[in-house]
Amino acid sequence: MPSRVYSAAVTGMSSDIVEVECDAGTGQFYFILVGLPDTAVQESRERVRTALKNSGYLFPRGRVTVNLAPADLRKEGPAYDLAIATSILFADPHGLGARYQEISDELSSSLILGELSLEGRVRSIAGVLPLVCAAKAHGFLRVFVPQANVAEAALAGDIAVHPVASLADLIGHITGTKRIDPYIPSQSIEASNQPLPHTPDFGHIWGHESAKRALEIAAAGGHNVILNGPPGSGKTLLAQSLASILPDLSIEESLELTRLYSVAGLLPPDQPLVRIRPFRKPHHTASYTAIVGGGSIPRPGEISLAHHGILFLDEFPEFSRSVLEALRQPLEDGSVTVSRSAGTVTFPAKVMVVAAKNPCPCGHFGSLQNACTCSPQSISRYAKRISGPVRDRIDIFLDVPCVPLESLQGAHAGESSADVRIRVQVARERQRRRYAGTSYTANAHIPSSLVDGMLTINPDARSMLVAGIQRLGLSTRAYYRTLRLAQSIADLVEDSVVATPHIAEALQYREH
Repeated sequence: MPSRVYSAAVTGMSSDIVEVECDAGTGQFYFILVGLPDTAVQESRERVRTALKNSGYLFPRGRVTVNLAPADLRKEGPAYDLAIATSILFADPHGLGARYQEISDELSSSLILGELSLEGRVRSIAGVLPLVCAAKAHGFLRVFVPQANVAEAALAGDIAVHPVASLADLIGHITGTKRIDPYIPSQSIEASNQPLPHTPDFGHIWGHESAKRALEIAAAGGHNVILNGPPGSGKTLLAQSLASILPDLSIEESLELTRLYSVAGLLPPDQPLVRIRPFRKPHHTASYTAIVGGGSIPRPGEISLAHHGILFLDEFPEFSRSVLEALRQPLEDGSVTVSRSAGTVTFPAKVMVVAAKNPCPCGHFGSLQNACTCSPQSISRYAKRISGPVRDRIDIFLDVPCVPLESLQGAHAGESSADVRIRVQVARERQRRRYAGTSYTANAHIPSSLVDGMLTINPDARSMLVAGIQRLGLSTRAYYRTLRLAQSIADLVEDSVVATPHIAEALQYREH
């Protein structure tokens, strides 16, 4: 009689349940695996056969057919090894198949995940958290996961998670000879209040007070920034120090990031929960797929891996035109949709884009210290590498001039990142309360259709905003982005209404 156990497949940020069916018949030996498996799944036949032998079990002698259903869902990766081995053992009429009816109820309420080594040990896999969340959503009572992934799996909550060290341990538990107790976390999930390690501190940056003020506003509302200045003026240092004043991750944000990094296979084994906002810094030669995401089996790109954090694009105009234009939709929607022959998936992308650029090819246009050697035509061409639609999605444009060396003599440390971070945290808490009941947590992410209903602006401030937008020749999108930025300025001083001073400061950060 065919046996049936359950596993799961990752599809983008979601997961699908996979039935692993096995029939062990008579006749000449033949082992076939069907159900749209990729190469890694096809190779599981050899891993499973050897693991069964080295674990002390006999492989069925006749024809063995394993089906991964649904058949039209592509299966990839080694996560099915443990489920395939289990289904084979309980399909063998000359082995454990005689006990299948006895334990079928337990198998039907269990999800089995794990890669097998040749000696029968269970290795860790990617994407455990979304897979366990899918098991819980489909009503499974328990999951069996690799021992190395158990802390990550337990983050799903409300489902028994059993850590499995070897195939023999799993079979022993199912047959009742060796119990595997459910994993009990040693501590509850807590939000992070730690900045990125080895991050420059605001207090160690001399000068650039206006730039630090603008970055504080950007951190308070999650706004996009362009830093423009000559080489060595401190653009990269300012961008890196921005990470030190970002607010705490909420529990929901931590879990969402953990699922994303688990799908991407980037979750460190000793860190089951992402507790620090990401700071991604791709090189300007990075490909379209690396930035946006994709591949034959769609995977998240840098813009998604920076979700709830910072995507720092140094040498912004040097990125390819296709990469820069691909930022337009994610910056507007907070997500990126990747369509490939294998399917269409959507990854989250609520990021702060922080871009750094030189004002011209030589880098010294407008500098008081060095003369620019570029022609007007080359300066114009360089500026046009960043299109108008991309610029329109930037909230803050900052000029970062070089700090004169004489001003560094006897300079005192400025306000520390810890002090600035307190104000940013208070501003973000105001926003979370304001947008409670929605999927938004920061001013920058509120869609234009909800701005007027959620933000309060006094009549004089609105008149100033309209006049400023018209004088600068900006778009309707810029109008709403400036209003959101003004709201972040108001939140930093705990004002409930956007007033004229907030609008005036927000307009100063627009490109003139």
